[in-house]
Amino acid sequence: MFCPPLEGLFVSIARTAAVSRPVPEAAAKSRKPTFRPEVQGLRALAVLMVVAYHVWLGRVSGGVDIFLLISAFLLTLSFVRKAEAGRPFGLLAHWLHLFKRLLPAAVVVILGVLAGTWLILPQSRWPQVLDQAWASLLYSQNWLLADTAVDYYAQDHAGASPLQHFWSLSIQGQVFILWPLIFAGAAVLLVLLRRIPALNGVSYRGLLALVFGTVFAVSLAYSVEQTAGNQAYAYFDTRTRLWEFALGSLLALVLPYLKPGRALRVVLGWAGLAGMVSCGLLLTVDRSFPGFVALWPTLAAAAIIVAGQSGSRFGVDRLLSSKPLVALGDNSYALYVWHWPVLVFALAATGVEAPNLAQGLGIVGASIVLAVLTTRFVEKPLRDWHWPQRRAWRTAVVIAACGALLAGPVAIWQTTLTAEESATAAQPRELTPGAAALSPENAPVPAPDARIIPGPSALDNDWAGIHAPCTGANATSNPILEGCRQEVPEGEVTKRIVVLGDSHSQQYLGALAPIAAERGWELVTLLMPACRFGAESAERNAECNAYNQASAAYVLEHQPDAVFTVASLTHEEAPFETEVPGYLEGVRPFADAGIEIIGIRDNPRFTFNMPECIQRNGPDAPECSVSLAESLVEPSPLESYRGKLDGLHLMDLSDFICARGTCPGVVGNVYVYKDDNHLTRTYVESMIPMFEQRLLAATSWS
Repeated sequence: MFCPPLEGLFVSIARTAAVSRPVPEAAAKSRKPTFRPEVQGLRALAVLMVVAYHVWLGRVSGGVDIFLLISAFLLTLSFVRKAEAGRPFGLLAHWLHLFKRLLPAAVVVILGVLAGTWLILPQSRWPQVLDQAWASLLYSQNWLLADTAVDYYAQDHAGASPLQHFWSLSIQGQVFILWPLIFAGAAVLLVLLRRIPALNGVSYRGLLALVFGTVFAVSLAYSVEQTAGNQAYAYFDTRTRLWEFALGSLLALVLPYLKPGRALRVVLGWAGLAGMVSCGLLLTVDRSFPGFVALWPTLAAAAIIVAGQSGSRFGVDRLLSSKPLVALGDNSYALYVWHWPVLVFALAATGVEAPNLAQGLGIVGASIVLAVLTTRFVEKPLRDWHWPQRRAWRTAVVIAACGALLAGPVAIWQTTLTAEESATAAQPRELTPGAAALSPENAPVPAPDARIIPGPSALDNDWAGIHAPCTGANATSNPILEGCRQEVPEGEVTKRIVVLGDSHSQQYLGALAPIAAERGWELVTLLMPACRFGAESAERNAECNAYNQASAAYVLEHQPDAVFTVASLTHEEAPFETEVPGYLEGVRPFADAGIEIIGIRDNPRFTFNMPECIQRNGPDAPECSVSLAESLVEPSPLESYRGKLDGLHLMDLSDFICARGTCPGVVGNVYVYKDDNHLTRTYVESMIPMFEQRLLAATSWS
């Protein structure tokens, strides 16, 4: 998994007022901003941690949380100084100035990612990258990742999106709009409060401390609650991260009143550094952030900032203020935005799953070079360009030009993909027979030349399912089964079937649902990802066992005519295919109740993404066809069930998935798989005649 740091923050703030220590209100007029190099070095060390953890450890470092805190710390120093000096905030000018600094480097990186995507990544991943390009440009990447339930914790970085890391930049962009509104709102509120005699002594700092203290408490409580219940979504949720920004703001507000002695500064600095570096090594950060565990790295960074300039040669500020770290801090934004796509493209191009020391050093070196070039030739020239600074509309023109520079290629590419997908889908059906090509009468005849369907841009969504929630007679009051779905035919219901299990049961709805609609069968699905149906077993987690128990209780309560299950279990590695743990014990109560059971054989599972292999190497490439003996075992595990349970009907369609000793990725110009183990809806639909024939033969249904 990875946890990116973030951005180029407020570069001008970081170099002047933002890195100066605020002083009490009474001394506002005599303030002189001073550069604090240890903050710049802290940012550099954080980005180095993030890069190293991503490249070599595949773990989260906590660096992103440190950057969130620093960004709010610096932003708060700037606005409080303006307020206490009586200067106007100039919110519009501030926002324009900010995004003029942030967007150019981001646009350059995203354009580089688009080029790398076209050159290196398989076509099925292009739509995802293009969608994320828009989200990154519009600072909404975190919400896109949250809503699409990305598996952010996969160790296979070569299969990750090269733009995933923009989620943290998106959160910062959102907060960089929100926080100035809070500063301005507090200033207005202070004027109103001071009209009340009893509140005339309220200070701006005190009012902000109350506001940010409230944000801190509410957001942290929400973060803890959401992380415990839905960590994958909470990780990307802006609301679960606001407390980290609030902590940085509170630190900026109270820092002038914290005056630790030299010895305590030395201890605080090194303790903070030790906590910061050890966070990702000692904690399971990838599965527990951003709840209370994120207090570890943020408080560690706060300790370093409080330590400040210790005045001791033994202080950690001597390390953080060193010229190499300060120089790297100047390039930290660019290094962050470049290192992740460089890592993803390097692994995707070489096929390496995890880089060794030498390969990792090459990735880090290339990232640093790109970061330095971007800072020197993109960030710095635009930062020093005086023309946009003279008028707000000029700054807006620069921002719009940057957006257009990226939006144009993305829009054109997406339009081209849509047109290609339409042409692919419009092909005559006889050119894409799919599983029908494996019928004995068709098997000797090669499929005609045609585009493979579904097109790459549609492949990711080529998933079978039914979507209406269970209501009426099919409703359930058990909250565990809230994902219950139903499909009720028009007219008389001739049979009621409940589909149990996981995604491998769901994929067969591509055939079962159309057959049910044609024959007047009612379908109900009770499905949980990665939870094959069977009796309680130590091989399943507690959540899966509970779901299966609830599903079994539902079936016995509602008494359908039959249940549909997957009765074997394929694996990436030997023994490749086994019985489902506790399968017979799980379905036995149904048989005892007179409910028929349909058990279908599982499909093969691979160690690589099948459609991506085909897109890289071609449909006839030997590396994209796996031997049948390496995918399924003979005799089938289903044979061990035969004759042991009345009412158990077994189906095997493996001869329409694998044929002539191999399991190919394309059959009859149709992708068989959508990833490394799931059949495409399009291919399952091409199996409908064979599926129906064998279902009726196995059950003796008419």
